[in-house]
Amino acid sequence: MSSSPVLRSVREYMLVRRYSLRTIKSYLYWIKYYIVFHKKRYPTSLSEQHVASFLTFLDRNVSVATQASFKEFN
Repeated sequence: MSSSPVLRSVREYMLVRRYSLRTIKSYLYWIKYYIVFHKKRYPTSLSEQHVASFLTFLDRNVSVATQASFKEFN
């Protein structure tokens, strides 16, 4: 999965825009987590409902420490 076209494209996009390597690593981790959560379906085939179900899953199953890092997305 780490060599998937989606992840490579996102990584290249962030490198060109000079994101920090730590930020890139974090974003790629969560994008991969999202894709795997939806059984490796291509992200453009997923709807807002898929995003909502993923966020609900995270809310119910991810530790409070990790949830704090998502505050900025709300």
